[in-house]
Amino acid sequence: MKLLYIHQHFTTPAGAGGTRSYEMARKLVARGHQVTMVCGSYAGGNTGLTGPFLRGVRSGSVEGIDVIEFNLSYANKDGFLTRVRTFVRFAARSTWIAVSQPFDLVFATTTPLTAGIPGIAARSLRGRRFVFEVRDLWPELPKAMGVIRNPVILGAMSVLEWLSYRLANRLIGLAPGIVEGIEKHGIDPKRIAFVPNGCDLSLFGGDIPAWRPLTVKTDSLLAVFTGTHGQANGLDAVLDAAAVLKQRGRSDIEILLVGDGRQKPDLQRRAAAEGLSNVHFHDPINKRQLATLMKGADIGLQTLANIPAFYNGTSPNKFFDYMAAGLPVINNYPGWIAQLIEANTCGFAVPPHAPEAFADVLVHAADHREQLVKMGRNAAALAEREFDRAALSDKWVDWIEGTA
Repeated sequence: MKLLYIHQHFTTPAGAGGTRSYEMARKLVARGHQVTMVCGSYAGGNTGLTGPFLRGVRSGSVEGIDVIEFNLSYANKDGFLTRVRTFVRFAARSTWIAVSQPFDLVFATTTPLTAGIPGIAARSLRGRRFVFEVRDLWPELPKAMGVIRNPVILGAMSVLEWLSYRLANRLIGLAPGIVEGIEKHGIDPKRIAFVPNGCDLSLFGGDIPAWRPLTVKTDSLLAVFTGTHGQANGLDAVLDAAAVLKQRGRSDIEILLVGDGRQKPDLQRRAAAEGLSNVHFHDPINKRQLATLMKGADIGLQTLANIPAFYNGTSPNKFFDYMAAGLPVINNYPGWIAQLIEANTCGFAVPPHAPEAFADVLVHAADHREQLVKMGRNAAALAEREFDRAALSDKWVDWIEGTA
């Protein structure tokens, strides 16, 4: 089968972003399918292509995947209008490929929601099979966050969401709340599969050297956050907890925030103004270096803004990376991730807007290292038992191959 895979933010492990699409595409290739990945230039990402852009595009083969990369840069720190323009331009160029070249199936994964446009066009104009993967519920999520308030834009996004769900032959949701959200639009549950983000045990497991930045003491409890520093990530809650730790004189607990995003300068200014020397910032690192950092860390931080749409509607890459590395996790919002942590005793679930409680679990972790080690083993066992990406990718490809 010739498959066109649309993912604007595609990256290989050489980049700092999530590698789900890379792993899934490789599994398709291993099953004998021909895969063309269409993507943009994502900040911190690495598509594996190194040649120059010619007329705004470059292409080549990366581990058996044919990659077409448009010179359309995107970063979380970009302004709203800049991001919208990038999304629209990528959708337009991807749509042209989808309707002009002989693919059997178009697979599109969000975000953004505009990723569905090429699939809609290929299904409507050429009768091609279309599978739509939903990573976040749009426009529900940006509306809940207050990022988009214009009723015309929200209305247009609702129409695009409805068309994407209706015209897709099959759909994939990455979280239980996403699957439920799709079903609420009247979509037959038989057309929807739940395939969450998975744990890359081959990358994060095994004998990996441990690494910590030189700014972090070797004997401190190290809590790490890895990912985007954006509005959705609610990292002020981490700084709130750091301020409590400072008041308590717990200099043996340090926090490392790895990544970039629109909120990072504000977070850095706040940490400096409040003298939070227990908080360190680090530039994004690729997945391979991330694996060594997690070997040197003691606990992972999974934080989000306190928005109900997040509770069961997200499948965070970092959470699954932490588990794959055998790191216990602190999670600060209710929902399915918190339930997983509590049911499997692989970390701590704290309520939103509770800096004292957040600090309490960090202190408890520092004072009970042996318990932390057991939680880490539980996290690794859960990763292998339920979220091994090798097994999930087989389920994912089976679902794609069964598309009628």
